[in-house]
Amino acid sequence: MILLPAIDLMGGEVVRLKRGLATEKTVYSSDPVAFAKKWEDSGADWLHIVDLDAAFTGEPQNLDAVAKICAAVKVPCELGGGMRSVEKIQAAFDAGVSRVILGTKACQSPETIAEMCSRFGGERIAVGIDAHGGKVAVKGWTETTATSATDLALAAQQAGAGTIIYTDIATDGMLEGPNFAELEKMLSLLSCNLIASGGVSCANDLRRLNTMPSLYGAIIGKALYDGRITGNLRTILQSAS
Repeated sequence: MILLPAIDLMGGEVVRLKRGLATEKTVYSSDPVAFAKKWEDSGADWLHIVDLDAAFTGEPQNLDAVAKICAAVKVPCELGGGMRSVEKIQAAFDAGVSRVILGTKACQSPETIAEMCSRFGGERIAVGIDAHGGKVAVKGWTETTATSATDLALAAQQAGAGTIIYTDIATDGMLEGPNFAELEKMLSLLSCNLIASGGVSCANDLRRLNTMPSLYGAIIGKALYDGRITGNLRTILQSAS
């Protein structure tokens, strides 16, 4: 299982939100590159970057910071937030990211997934599925749709997306543990890569995720920033094997 520390950007700063609410924001730093290097040194396999401004507005506003992060680290980076057109996706790749995450656009227009996979390659396209009560939330989690998370996951896989990132909104930033039951359901349905996001609170959560057959990766956010998980991330997983 790969580990992906999260770097959420808003106004050029590194922040974390509770349940995706802009009103529940904690600012950790105005130096995203420093955090990127810190997480790389801690054993990150990838960095998971989110442009929160773009997620809310649809317009990328932190690409300069993204480009600086990609230039400063050796591990690959993925970027989500506002990836709603070919031009925006191309701009993300031009900034140096290795994979982009489709969210709102994937739900609104599933055929877009196939188009982007054909254009850029399925291994460079992930679909972020953010679920609230089993239904997909979009536009920075400000709207909940009638689309089920599992239906979208299967459609994304069929369209050629190489990776699904599943976030349970109720657990995100709450340090209460991932939604293991929903992850197990997703794993039983999918053959593409699945990354778990949301709720990781401690090293034991990572160890439990690491025991789930076929889980490709886990995103870690607030638990790292609040010092609940410390030391080398690879060592944490190896100690559980």
